[in-house]
Order: sequence, then structure tokens, then C-alpha cells
Amino acid sequence: MFITVFGQKGGVAKTCTSVHLAACWSHQQKRVILVDADRNRSATAYGARGLLPFPTVPIEAAAKATRSAEIVITDGQASSNEEEMKNLVEGADCIVLPTTTQSRSVELTVEMSQMLRQYKVPYAALLVKVDARKEAAAMQAKDLLQGFDIKVLIAQIPLLSAFEQAETEGVTVDQAIDKRGRANPRRMMGWTAYSNACKEIEGIFEGLRKQDQRQSPIGWDFTPIEKRNAA
Repeated sequence: MFITVFGQKGGVAKTCTSVHLAACWSHQQKRVILVDADRNRSATAYGARGLLPFPTVPIEAAAKATRSAEIVITDGQASSNEEEMKNLVEGADCIVLPTTTQSRSVELTVEMSQMLRQYKVPYAALLVKVDARKEAAAMQAKDLLQGFDIKVLIAQIPLLSAFEQAETEGVTVDQAIDKRGRANPRRMMGWTAYSNACKEIEGIFEGLRKQDQRQSPIGWDFTPIEKRNAA
């Protein structure tokens, strides 16, 4: 399964989402590789301490590194460049679009969806940095996205200091600790949210895998990678 996490701007938890999707699947004993396609190498920096439960490789090394992977997640460039988008689309079974509840973030996701539709690639928005004190903003963002016929995952990633703490230490949110060295009491809320997002993405993939490949304009192969390797 090839998943690309993509966005048009920074600050939408793109790398955080890539890291945590990869971690959740890795904890399920799946062979996961995170490919860093962002020029800023944000995912590489996140995993620099070697504490993440999966390898992170730059896009230049992806061809060899991903040979035996079951799941490949690409942390895409924050860009609206059409050529970059086309290349990322051709390497993905599904696109995840992290989106905050801010109006500009929603607008950019709508713009991105319009470009993605020409390639007929499956994609879904994931609401991130959702403030529990502002439920109305999350509902409004979801309604706006769905109004443009954009699939929005049910899972929502909460706004938590635990995510910042985890990134500082180079670990995933379930291992976040505060300044006093104590486990962040809300850390598992973030972990559970990403775990739920993984389940939804798997559901999208399984549904698409059953479709006739000839319907796909750029030849996506929905055959599980382990079966392709055995062929």
C-alpha cells in the first residue's frame, strides 16, 4: 500500500501525520517505510535520533529501501506545483490531505482536490490540530470540505502539546513526556486518533483494491505488495 501525505502549505501537521501513520502500522507488525520527499527533510529530522519504530529514507533512496515494505508512506512536499503533484500521485494508492480548521487551510485543500480530480486518485482530508474547545470550527470545516465533495475521515487529530513534546524528543506521541519528565496525560488521545485514521485509510484501500484495474487511468496496482513479490 502506497500512501502519500500532501499539502499546499506548512504548519498543517503533514510530517507529524506521516510519522504517526507509519508508526501505527509499524506497531501492527507491518513492514513500513517512510519516504521523505520534502525538500526541507522534515521527516528525516524528526527521526534523526533513531527512536522511531520504522526507517525513514530520502526519496533518492526509496527505490531500493522500499523493496520489501508492505506499506510505503511518502511525506510529500508542501507545494502546489503541478508537476510535483503528478509525480506524487503516480506513486500513490491514496492521498491524505491534513487540514486544519482555519479557513485558509480549508481553502487550500479544496484547491488541491480540484487538481487531484483530474488524475482520479483516491484522496481524503484529515482534520488536524482540532481544538476540543472549538467544536463548531471543526464541524464547519468538515461541512465545507464535504460541500465540495471531498471525503473527510471521521478521525480527527486533536490539538495537543504532546505532539510538540514528542517531536522534540524524536519519538511518537504515545511516548511524549513533559518538562518534568512525566508522561503527558493526554498523549494517548493523539495516538488513538491516528490509529483510527489508519483503519479508515485501510478501508478506502481495500474498497479500491477490489475494483477493476483497467478503470485506473495511470495503472495503479492494488495487488498487495507481498503478493506482487511472490509472483
